[in-house]
Amino acid sequence: MKKLLILVLIAGAIFGFYQLGGEQWLLPATYQELYQDNPWLTAGIYFGVYVAVTALSIPGAALMTLIGGAVFGLWTGLLIISFASTIGATLAFLISRTLLKDWVQKKFGQYLNTINQGMEKDGAFYLFTLRLIPVVPFFAINLLMGLMPISALRFYWVSQLGMLAGTAVYVNAGAQLGELEELSLAGIMNPGLLGAFVLLGLFPWFAKSLLGKYQAQRNLKARANGRAKPTKFDDNLLVIGAGAAGLVSSIIGSATKAQVTLIEKHKMGGDCLNTGCVPSKAIIHAAKVVHESQKGLQSGLLKGNIEGIDFDKVMQHVNGSIKAIEPHDSVERYEGLGVNCIAGSGKLISPWEVEIETADGQKENRSAANIIIATGGRPRVPEIPGLEEVDYYTSDSLWDIKKLPVKMIVLGAGPIGCELGQAFARLGSQVTMVDRSELPMPREDDDVAQLVLESMLADGVIHKAGRSIAALSKAAEGGYTAKLDNGEELAFDTLLIAVGREANTQNLGLEALGISTDKNGFVEVDEYLQTDCPTIYACGDVIGGYQFTHVSAHEAWYASVNSLFGRFKRFKADYRVIPWAVFTAPEVARVGLNEKDATANGIDYEVTQYGLDDLDRAITDDAATGFVRVLTVPGKDKILGATIVGPRADDLISSFVTGMKHGLGLNKVLGTIHAYPTYMEANKYVAGMWKKKQVSAKLLDWLGKYHKRKLIQQELE
Repeated sequence: MKKLLILVLIAGAIFGFYQLGGEQWLLPATYQELYQDNPWLTAGIYFGVYVAVTALSIPGAALMTLIGGAVFGLWTGLLIISFASTIGATLAFLISRTLLKDWVQKKFGQYLNTINQGMEKDGAFYLFTLRLIPVVPFFAINLLMGLMPISALRFYWVSQLGMLAGTAVYVNAGAQLGELEELSLAGIMNPGLLGAFVLLGLFPWFAKSLLGKYQAQRNLKARANGRAKPTKFDDNLLVIGAGAAGLVSSIIGSATKAQVTLIEKHKMGGDCLNTGCVPSKAIIHAAKVVHESQKGLQSGLLKGNIEGIDFDKVMQHVNGSIKAIEPHDSVERYEGLGVNCIAGSGKLISPWEVEIETADGQKENRSAANIIIATGGRPRVPEIPGLEEVDYYTSDSLWDIKKLPVKMIVLGAGPIGCELGQAFARLGSQVTMVDRSELPMPREDDDVAQLVLESMLADGVIHKAGRSIAALSKAAEGGYTAKLDNGEELAFDTLLIAVGREANTQNLGLEALGISTDKNGFVEVDEYLQTDCPTIYACGDVIGGYQFTHVSAHEAWYASVNSLFGRFKRFKADYRVIPWAVFTAPEVARVGLNEKDATANGIDYEVTQYGLDDLDRAITDDAATGFVRVLTVPGKDKILGATIVGPRADDLISSFVTGMKHGLGLNKVLGTIHAYPTYMEANKYVAGMWKKKQVSAKLLDWLGKYHKRKLIQQELE
């Protein structure tokens, strides 16, 4: 009843304000006439009206401030308005608190825990920020703060201080307007008035910049661990980790003439060169050669027998591929490009300093104005009873293998598990894939995953769907035994674990600097790839997200440019068009949405699909399995996403990546000449199928009648 009564009184006050002609007190002429006869009465009425307007959250506070400046001048107006606005805001705050706080906190408390904790800790600072930079309307701040755990007294004095600068700018603009004798071009061009409006426009930007610097300094001081900011830095940019993200960050920094140091404790090139993209594609290629040879024998195209796989030669090919590409990522190349490369591990000890420990135990501290964390990730190893008894492999350690596995278990059916499992099956291993999901590659559409699964099954892979390994043990007769969660036992000699990845953040010093990581251990960054610490950025696999080499390189551009030049212009990392490929047979490539994503997100789409069994080049290559599927906005040629399954899918996807990135729809694809006979024609054909669906049936019927009529006319003639 108390709240209801307050609500009725507020509604009555607002109604009465307008019914009694209160809007006249929102006009400057009213005060100007009264001010000449009785300044004190005018000031009192103005003060009361201003308090009422703000307390009742009636729009017009900015106008009232300009009026105050015009009537009372700068200093008198500032004195009156500063106290009137704060008192009115506090009354609105108390009204909101009385009427709504208990209900809001009770109903939404579980969602507001983080906000409440932040307000209890730094509520005054948040309020001061909003008051200084009016990104939220004046009245909304009052009402919202009433719902938060901040005392009325603190709200009052922070508002009094926080609004002072902004109020002064508005009052000054009003004072300059009040000095105009007449509304004319000459009056408007008055330097004082122009200056007031320039200040009015620049104030939010200036206040935001000043507050940003204050926040950054406050943040850095809290994370400095008692260490003073160096008076002189060794580097403009220091990068920890020389994988794809670190290498690209370094080269961008050096290319812009920054002094750059790159720290790597293991091998230049990171996972991609040494344990990921390069070796995996090399062994997939070897497996493909073997598969094609066997296929040639079975079809009769080749005569003879394959006596066996020379696994030593296979691994020589893998290591040879790494060696051939190694110079691209070498110390010599990067030092030649101006990057200072140091072999060692890096540990953050302040927002500007890294402790570097070399392999021989020597330590040195190096300072930099900006630091980028690009330490990458590593395979995640789950806790399985008996795992310590097994000499298992991950995608990192697999390349040390000396002989071809006889019986191999692959735990996990994501892209890595599918690629490597199929490759070893083609090389002659008996591969059993164990996975919790019913289909491999669960991020893809089910029919895509089914095609890949059927191909793997044809290559001899055994798929244990919906299963996990409950325990591992050594077998009495040698080798090992895996017990599945349904009690089934599998004998094996090699275990490959491929169940995902986690971040390399151990011993980096993140905790000491208060740099947050998510529940999976990945470094948390904002949309500019900046961590909690303003001088430290992160990119690549260490931040999670899309863990692909090309995305790491993409993120490195934003991290390096924002860290070096963010004071002038910052760029938000753009993830709108991210392609990826899985190098199974058939290959799978995708960009944008697939049907599973679109359905899950409630996005309307039109799907068009072209089967490769109709493509001339695929038929001649005996590779007519797969399809090109494109999702578009219904009735339009705008591409929402594309999925390609089949040979050279990794290359074919580029047409749709380019289209999505630059706003080119299927009409543009259809209107482009494609060489014949190539796989690329599949992209044109799917665009043609889409176009055919857009043509009206009535129009086609009319055209048919038109042509028929022309034939009849010719016959009559």
